[in-house]
Amino acid sequence: MTTSTTLSHVHQFVPATDPSQPPLLLLHGTGGDEHDLLPLGQAVAPRAALLSPRGRVIEGGRPRFFRRLAEGVFDEQDLIRRAHELADFVQEARDAYKLPAPIALGFSNGANIAAAVLQLRPETLAGAVLLRAMVPLNEAPEADLTGIPVLILSGALDPIVPDEKAARLAATLRRAGAVVDHRTLPTGHNLSQADLTLTKAWLDQR
Repeated sequence: MTTSTTLSHVHQFVPATDPSQPPLLLLHGTGGDEHDLLPLGQAVAPRAALLSPRGRVIEGGRPRFFRRLAEGVFDEQDLIRRAHELADFVQEARDAYKLPAPIALGFSNGANIAAAVLQLRPETLAGAVLLRAMVPLNEAPEADLTGIPVLILSGALDPIVPDEKAARLAATLRRAGAVVDHRTLPTGHNLSQADLTLTKAWLDQR
């Protein structure tokens, strides 16, 4: 495992034990850091390389990937800027660690910026697992996502992400050509064993 501050984001990198496996880009939720999703990544893709950056925005002392104006109300100008910064970091890391395009695995705030990267810089990612995601940008940019696989896992009891916003994200990505599997689980905003099981099964097919 490598901790690095030499690239544009502080991050952790875990080399692959099977280089044929697609690497995972792990994107934490609000208040998380580059360590948070490593256990999840190791559980769902135990032989894959893991790239886990820390969000560069601080809200009340807690890292995030972009600013928000209120719960569920995003600063879209900042989101666009940070999505491009994250895409640039992924390219830096690919060059530094000799990686192919990763599959994003994001939770909450991390899932939202992953969805924004898909729409703004689709060449950055080979796919995405979006856990508790909502529509990141009210006006979806034109993007060609033809054939890009996306798994969206929502919580039926989630007080933060309304069903309509998750369904709208799925529809938006499908219209752009992504191959979207959207499932709603009987849980809230927190992750469950079902999230891990479904994510691992989906990744095993890549």
